[in-house]
Amino acid sequence: MIIYFLETESSEQEFFSSRLEDHDVRFVAQLDEVGEDVEVLSVFINTRVTPEFLSAHPGLRFIATRSTALDHLNLPVCHERGITVSYVPDYGYTTVAEHTFALILALSRRLREVMLSPKGGTFSYAATRGFDLAGKTLGIIGMGRIGQRVAELAHAFQMNVLAYDIDHPTKLERALDFTFVPLAELLAKAHIISLHASLSAETYHILNRETLARCREGVLIVNTARGSLIDTQALREALDSGQVGGAGLDVLQDERVMRQSVSKIIAADIIQHLRSDALAYDARDADRLRELEELMLGDAVLARSNVVFTPHVAFNSVEAMARVLEVTLENIHGFATGQPVNLVP
Repeated sequence: MIIYFLETESSEQEFFSSRLEDHDVRFVAQLDEVGEDVEVLSVFINTRVTPEFLSAHPGLRFIATRSTALDHLNLPVCHERGITVSYVPDYGYTTVAEHTFALILALSRRLREVMLSPKGGTFSYAATRGFDLAGKTLGIIGMGRIGQRVAELAHAFQMNVLAYDIDHPTKLERALDFTFVPLAELLAKAHIISLHASLSAETYHILNRETLARCREGVLIVNTARGSLIDTQALREALDSGQVGGAGLDVLQDERVMRQSVSKIIAADIIQHLRSDALAYDARDADRLRELEELMLGDAVLARSNVVFTPHVAFNSVEAMARVLEVTLENIHGFATGQPVNLVP
């Protein structure tokens, strides 16, 4: 099979080259470098596989995404074209849960403000005083494997745990010692809210102006799931007003500002516009304006001293990435032998 890999490091290229030596394995940097002869495509979370790409590559038969998340793939079109899709379930639930608490602790002990304070020329214990997690209430939205692990870790800090999920088996409550509650109750009682839900029509902007207004004043918000679970504009307003006391973010609706300055992103977009067919681009002006607004909002949120952020790296541990490679290899071998595994439900 002809297999194209995107978003790979040198060590990953060595791994797949040696373990897939019976196939024609190719590594490219961009989706537009994938040849028309592609039969198998392996991508990570930053590569958006569009209907246009799928139409231009009729020989593509299998996509192996090296992730649990799927919203970078157009699954309806994949199914329509008969393309099999496999993913990597549960590769980093401990990894993401531990990173969640890294963000929680950074917020509760006001680490960014503490680090910036000496550079301002003055230091004040009162101005940088944090709080203990013991005795506080953690509200978890989404009780999959990651949410469950977060609940377990919360008990080590002697926290009370409330949870909201569409599914709420009582056996899980008893096993992990937490309580399922309606969303409104979680919002009202939680000192810290941590998001671990998958992105869907029901969870899109689950934290918005209305829901944030119903939270305990000064609540801390942590998101290591998907950026679009939070309305960025509403979060900025809530931070400005003090309704939200701080945010720990590993994801945003537009994550480019987590890795690059807004000025560089906009400059690159202008250059692309100048090099493109202006008439064709005019049709996208409304979309480009929305993207620009989202970039500016995200940049404003990340600039706040009571916001700590990491550039979508909660999954990134040695152990988790080793599992990603092994499971992806299993998925490709399964498809090649006519016994596909870890199929997208």
